[in-house]
Amino acid sequence: MSDLFDYFSENEGRLIFKWLHYFEIYERHFSPYRDKEITFLEIGVFHGGSLQMWKNYFGPKARIVGVDINPFCKTYEEENIHIEIGSQEDREFLRELRDKYGPFDIVLDDGGHTMTQQVVSLQELYGHVKDNGIYMCEDLHTSYWRSFGGGYRNPFSFIEFAKTLIDEIHAWHSHDNESFQVTPFTRSAFGLHFYDSILAIEKRVITPPISRATGTPSF
Repeated sequence: MSDLFDYFSENEGRLIFKWLHYFEIYERHFSPYRDKEITFLEIGVFHGGSLQMWKNYFGPKARIVGVDINPFCKTYEEENIHIEIGSQEDREFLRELRDKYGPFDIVLDDGGHTMTQQVVSLQELYGHVKDNGIYMCEDLHTSYWRSFGGGYRNPFSFIEFAKTLIDEIHAWHSHDNESFQVTPFTRSAFGLHFYDSILAIEKRVITPPISRATGTPSF
């Protein structure tokens, strides 16, 4: 399938756990960043194997940063891999993290997967993704699990929160200036890509859309 999937399938090092369909999505959004000087942040270190996978995939110019609440994960640090210990729903910790390592080229949220964790992380870190960067949150199926704070059509789930972002990218067209206005997200999100259990947000500077007509009318 790809270099990334080959690494995963042949891995005999530290444990990596991924849904197999994720690899096509990773390749689609992450491949342009290979062999470049980037900062890649992954929330959720687990056994440390995915950080080594990203290091291999992006190459020696990349700075890989991992975040986990388990202090033992600090032992997985190595050349070009930095690990910070803290909770992804702690806004102060995330602000310190972005001040130390940001802005980021890519943020991948593969952390605790609760609704509060996913929403808080996006709120605090999206604004510190570089223009032409990617913010990706995975394992969104937990939005349908009550044990993670979700549930079908639960207004507090990450999926329902993400649906409001669809509105925001269309705010240029609003005729309701009091309740539906252009936001910083409107001005920075080029596209929202929803997949099974993943949302990828492409970030770039966005200006108001322009429509034009060319050619000769037929009637």
